[in-house]
Amino acid sequence: MNGAPVRNVAASQRIGNQLRATLLLQDINLLELIQHLTHERIPERLVHARGVGAHGYFEVTDDISDVTSADFLQRVGEKTPLFARFSTVAGERGSAETVRDTRGFAFKLRTNEGILDWLFLSTPVFPIRDGAKFPSFTHATKRNPRTGLPDHNMFWDYFNNNQEAIHFLMFLFSDWATPEDFQHADCFSINTYRFTKSDGSFTYVKIHVKTNQGVLNQDRTKAQTVAGQDPDAHTRSLVQDLDAGNTPSWDVYAQIIDPAKAADYSVNIFDATKTLPFEDFPLRKFGRIVLDRNVDDSFAEIEQSAFSPTNLVPGWALTPDPILQTRALAYADTQRHRLGTNFIQLPINKPDHSFNPLMRDGAATFKGLGAIPNYFPASSFNYGVATQYAQPDEEHWVGTVVDFESQVVDADFRQATIFWEKTLAAEPGQQDNFVSNVATHLQSASKEVREGTYAMFTRVNADLGQRIQTATEAAVAGTTTTTTKSKTAIATRFADMKLSDLHAKKQAPHKNSHNFDLFAHKAWNLS
Repeated sequence: MNGAPVRNVAASQRIGNQLRATLLLQDINLLELIQHLTHERIPERLVHARGVGAHGYFEVTDDISDVTSADFLQRVGEKTPLFARFSTVAGERGSAETVRDTRGFAFKLRTNEGILDWLFLSTPVFPIRDGAKFPSFTHATKRNPRTGLPDHNMFWDYFNNNQEAIHFLMFLFSDWATPEDFQHADCFSINTYRFTKSDGSFTYVKIHVKTNQGVLNQDRTKAQTVAGQDPDAHTRSLVQDLDAGNTPSWDVYAQIIDPAKAADYSVNIFDATKTLPFEDFPLRKFGRIVLDRNVDDSFAEIEQSAFSPTNLVPGWALTPDPILQTRALAYADTQRHRLGTNFIQLPINKPDHSFNPLMRDGAATFKGLGAIPNYFPASSFNYGVATQYAQPDEEHWVGTVVDFESQVVDADFRQATIFWEKTLAAEPGQQDNFVSNVATHLQSASKEVREGTYAMFTRVNADLGQRIQTATEAAVAGTTTTTTKSKTAIATRFADMKLSDLHAKKQAPHKNSHNFDLFAHKAWNLS
């Protein structure tokens, strides 16, 4: 630990030259090894706990300098080093990777003007649009607080009472939510951001990232089979892909939104539960992401990587999107809990150039600033003028402070209807898969909750609601019938057994005769 050599790492000091002996407190090597081992684990992420990472670069492929002054986007062909972390969302760190879930795509771009973090998801929409619902949504998609088990009743009860998530649920229960691997999936910014220019002008923008490997998904049966056979399948796929010399890539598109057009548009551009149609807001390609190297240390680089939408550079800015505003608080805060207040000083998170004398001290401070004043302004130290990130007068908001919660209206179901009637209908078998996926998940919910879910999907499409109800109730009836038959058959066999048979078996030779009464059922054929 202190740099001094250790003569025998595997040995421990003891009284007596034998295995059975008292160990000594003076054995510094043993104490340090054990104490380090018991402190090796850090809190896992609340969401996105299970992840894999890789290095690569972002390359500008098309000129987009007319809408942003971001330096790394000014020259076609310029490459920016990048670190990517891909993840599931709801599962714990050791959970299976092929489960039905949204996938997270986090990119850390090391630009000349600082680190820019992109935090995208594999679905183009989000389940909530009010930040205060984050805790309830997160809890409802995790484990029951009493049993510690996944709870489908809790899951559907939450969404029955928060139906703005219907568009998200359409994606979640399609085969899009069980991708073949990360390399064969698209991702989306979901939130609306701003491209800004140094003259004060700006446009709103959503980012779409499309895989060049082609989109490949698994159906429910395959995803469940792989989860049991190889829960690390997605991590294994990416690691082996890069080790083999392959370089998976994604094209990056901007969906530019003129502020004037957004003001009167039928869809609120800050509503994360909605998408914007391409015919009104076409995609504009401007770059590509390429991965070309695995990490050298999984813990140091993947587990300790910290992302936040507040990692901005000039030319890229936040918006009043309420979910984005909430994420701006949550992401950096959770990293301070996991990694400590100086997580930004860890090599995987550290910018190439950074200077902020107002943020000093704290646990694990690696770089001191000496006599530089820890306040601003200071007459003894000259601070340069930084590039303006976004002009303070770009947006004007006037209104009264209120406690606002969005309400669900019929318009919230329109895009879900389009997804069912057009998107899924265009792919053979996908509507059937969707119904089956919902029914399989919903069947374990209570009757009251199931009926609420049928009503919710009926608002999307009457036939969809009926098909889900029919499939789910058939599954419920089948489960009940099978369980009842099984219990009845076993009970009948027990009833037919004679006491003399039991005593006869007990007297017969048995390797564990002293446990016969406890394990006697192992000798009975109950099939």
